[in-house]
Amino acid sequence: MNINVFYGILIPFIGTSAGAACVFFMKKDLNEQIQRSLTGFAAGVMVAASIWSLLIPAIEQSSAMGKLSFIPAAVGFWIGVFFLLLLDHIIPHLHQHSDKAEGPKSKFQRTTMLVLAVTLHNIPEGMAVGVVYAGYLTGHTQITMMGAMALSIGIAIQNFPEGAIISMPLRSEGMGKTKAFVGGVLSGIVEPIGAVLTILAAGLIVPALPYLLSFAAGAMLHVVVEELIPEMSAGEYSNIGTVFFAVGFSLMMILDVALG
Repeated sequence: MNINVFYGILIPFIGTSAGAACVFFMKKDLNEQIQRSLTGFAAGVMVAASIWSLLIPAIEQSSAMGKLSFIPAAVGFWIGVFFLLLLDHIIPHLHQHSDKAEGPKSKFQRTTMLVLAVTLHNIPEGMAVGVVYAGYLTGHTQITMMGAMALSIGIAIQNFPEGAIISMPLRSEGMGKTKAFVGGVLSGIVEPIGAVLTILAAGLIVPALPYLLSFAAGAMLHVVVEELIPEMSAGEYSNIGTVFFAVGFSLMMILDVALG
């Protein structure tokens, strides 16, 4: 693994950690309008990344199949959706603004389940980064180093608010600042781990790359529809979430095309 790839897979984790560090500088929890804005922005980045950085390259890499080049992308996409559905059912977690935990019954603390909820949707983000770098490393795709870096930067930008969105509520639940910061950081540690494991898997089975690209897209879009869109659009200030969804989407699109 070359040094640029190493830095690339760390960039999203640095974004999460920087966001979690907000707990040291902000006294109050993020207000609802800001949370809606940040959630909408994150959703927009993830949808654009799923299309430009994952699904389109998956289809392009299968171009030898002619009119059937959609098959690896469609199959991988659905496996990604079902994978996240499975994780939702086997990992106990609690979404923000919700009092009812999801997944199997457990004796975990509320704060632990809040961290697990964010960790859950960091898994597909880590896989997305890993599989794009794997595509670059194999040299068999049109994915460039700058294109892979664009995805890393886009996910890091949306991870910054996610880090704050997890550490600030942990602080308001009564946790100390340092522990709340560590909780935010830990929620993002799965990203570089997932990225490295995905790079290793793709290196072993190069023909599986289109399936892995679309798998990450399906998993990310599941998170967007199941969690982020309801959070950004329920109740008051729904327009703010929608506007920032568009901001996140267009920024990620610009990054991918300009740097790709």
